[in-house]
Amino acid sequence: MFLDFFMAALIAEKGCSVHTCRAYRHDIEDFLEHLFPDNDGLESISEENFLELVNGENIGIVRQYMAKLARNGVGKRYSARKLSALKSFFDYFVKCGKIDVNPADCVPSPKVPVSIPRFLTVDDVFMLLDSIESHTLLGKRNLAMFELFYSTGMRVSELTGLDTGDIDFNKKIIKISGKGSKQRIVPVGYRALDAIAKYRSALEREGKGNGPLFLNKIGTRLSDRSIRRVLTKIVSICELNIPVSPHTLRHCFATHMLDSGADLRGIQEILGHSSLSTTQIYTHVTTDHLMEVYDRTHPRS
Repeated sequence: MFLDFFMAALIAEKGCSVHTCRAYRHDIEDFLEHLFPDNDGLESISEENFLELVNGENIGIVRQYMAKLARNGVGKRYSARKLSALKSFFDYFVKCGKIDVNPADCVPSPKVPVSIPRFLTVDDVFMLLDSIESHTLLGKRNLAMFELFYSTGMRVSELTGLDTGDIDFNKKIIKISGKGSKQRIVPVGYRALDAIAKYRSALEREGKGNGPLFLNKIGTRLSDRSIRRVLTKIVSICELNIPVSPHTLRHCFATHMLDSGADLRGIQEILGHSSLSTTQIYTHVTTDHLMEVYDRTHPRS
């Protein structure tokens, strides 16, 4: 199907992750089913039929689809993602010279309400990390993983992709491959470095010192699903009674750094955000924190 060529371009040109490609494909297939409701399955839709419809009714097809989503009660965040997928899809055909105008460009994106990220207090994070038993090889691995999460604020997909050679113990830095295959260099705290060194030493004694930085029980690269499962178990043991995901630790890193006076631009670089506006969400968190402290402590508040 002609959609396959677009998906291949997404990976080759933009370096999109498997998760992003899967979501985009689902969104575009839903749009194609809307355009061709009478067709016998997506495979029966040819590129010629699609381009004929787009070039004939270019202006309104995306707007009508977005209106349909709104009528069906589809959430603004989900609708915004679908529109983003369609913009990329039509951009592909514009670049190929098969259509002149991107019909999604004139459609405003739904205004998505800003949600404040959930984060733990510093004491909560310390309690979580201190509760990890590190007597066994897997315990050493778990402590090293979550110390590194909190030390760098990296994404779970970035952590699973780390190799042994990505970390420089002497310079106290780590090389991270982020979204779109963009690489960045991030400083690492001494507690995380110490935990990683102890874990790697234990692995080397078993002849597994090279390759992926974090391994599963059978000696292959750890998956993000396994990391989430391990974290859920640790949270249950230390009785935090708060839903915690690897992304929560990323939020904790950013929030605690800003609370301590870190520069917003520096946090943007470390987190790997392409836009400062993405990082600025954490200023809402810190402002709320400051207001809470002010209300609680100022005599005239």
